[in-house]
Amino acid sequence: MSHVLIIGAGGVGSVVVHKCAQASEVFSQITLASRTLPKCEAIAASVKQRTGVTVAVEQVDADNVAETAALIRRIKPDLVLNVALPYQDLPLMDACLETGVDYLDTANYEPPDVAKFEYKWQWAYKERFAQANLMALLGSGFDPGVTNVYCAWAQKHHFDEIHTLDIIDCNAGDHGQHFATNFNPEINIREITQRGRYWEHGEWVETDPLSWSMNYDFPEGIGPKKCFLMYHEELESLVQNIKGLKRARFWMTFSENYLTHLRVLENVGMTRIDPVKYQGAEIVPLQFLKAVLPEPASLGPLTQGRTCIGCVFKGVKDGREKQLYVYNICSHEEAYREVGSQAISYTTGVPAMIGAMMMLKGLWKRPGVWNMEEFDPDPFMEALNQYGLPWQVVEL
Repeated sequence: MSHVLIIGAGGVGSVVVHKCAQASEVFSQITLASRTLPKCEAIAASVKQRTGVTVAVEQVDADNVAETAALIRRIKPDLVLNVALPYQDLPLMDACLETGVDYLDTANYEPPDVAKFEYKWQWAYKERFAQANLMALLGSGFDPGVTNVYCAWAQKHHFDEIHTLDIIDCNAGDHGQHFATNFNPEINIREITQRGRYWEHGEWVETDPLSWSMNYDFPEGIGPKKCFLMYHEELESLVQNIKGLKRARFWMTFSENYLTHLRVLENVGMTRIDPVKYQGAEIVPLQFLKAVLPEPASLGPLTQGRTCIGCVFKGVKDGREKQLYVYNICSHEEAYREVGSQAISYTTGVPAMIGAMMMLKGLWKRPGVWNMEEFDPDPFMEALNQYGLPWQVVEL
């Protein structure tokens, strides 16, 4: 019986709260906090209507360590589950250290002024968390998160060595909007417009943004889609923790319509993250663009279709070459029926809840700062099937 403090009331935060409420035998008390209290109250009302569980709500500025620490001291949670912006990872880790509470997030820290996706800032906290006998679990979403666990599971049960890894993320859904992002537009566009990067023969290789592509035939009727090579943060930890890895890449699908809009916005400077002067004030173009684009949470009732996210492995088992594909397919419509959110939020929010469950039940418990693949994958894989993200495994 544990008390979880969830910080962040966007689409993912909403899913996390709904799913924690479904597992009340573990999450006996739930508090949701955000800078915007009405968002918290709307989520709490939905949870009450769907599950009968009462969720406490609080207002907090996650950038303010002292304010967050004061909230933690007052309500005394067993775990802080961070689904706020990646810029807020470090202040929230600081608040957890100050108050002696375990920490979990779904995405690595990013400095606001440069699109840099690295774990180095959070890995630097490892010794401090260990000395405080506290645990921080990084990247407990889908990718990163579930994809890391797929890798650990494949390594444990199917391979002596994994030689190549391709993480392939397909959103085959459609929301009918001219241009919209399925999660925070600022974070999404920063991620997509940075240079591509993959691991091969012991070093990182860079590519121009979205300059490499391949066609992949997705299972269960989704069919062939064009995928683009990107850099994603889970590669950074996986190349350290999966033995024998010679090449690791990340791919994501985009429609031509999406890419055309993105190219135009980039060409006219609307994806810039440095401030510009406008009528005597400084504004960041990408933050202004975020303000005029559809709110991702509003896309839930509009989105139809499915996502398919998985890992393709090639390696060796008992001296023989082997290929394996482990994946999940998630329906936008079914996710909306269950928790009122589309599948992009669902596939991130469910693993965040499961990661918290692993920690609170003591199944994953180790002082320090850790990535997902550094723990026993079996209980997490079992929980994915139980809580709405069933996985399939196919030998290719």
